[in-house]
Amino acid sequence: MSDDRLPPLNSLQAFEAAGRHESFLHAAAEQDVSPSSISRHVRLLERALGTILFVRRSNGVRLTPAGNVYARRVSRIIRDLRRATAQVRAAQPTREP
Repeated sequence: MSDDRLPPLNSLQAFEAAGRHESFLHAAAEQDVSPSSISRHVRLLERALGTILFVRRSNGVRLTPAGNVYARRVSRIIRDLRRATAQVRAAQPTREP
């Protein structure tokens, strides 16, 4: 039986921002949360995936090869989700159900 459950969206957003910036600090500023929150979400995601996504160093973080591949895919998906959300919001308002 395959495990096709998706990780929490908050963790994916935290990972995407951290991967793009290669910095938990910059990701935290962008997401308006603390760097420890970004770190916690990334750890949860790594646990859920069973793989390390970042190499953590005293002077910052760097994506692992697996993290780099995942970051590119997740970034594309989040970008598409943002576009779809903007399109829906820009559409003519409809009557509430």
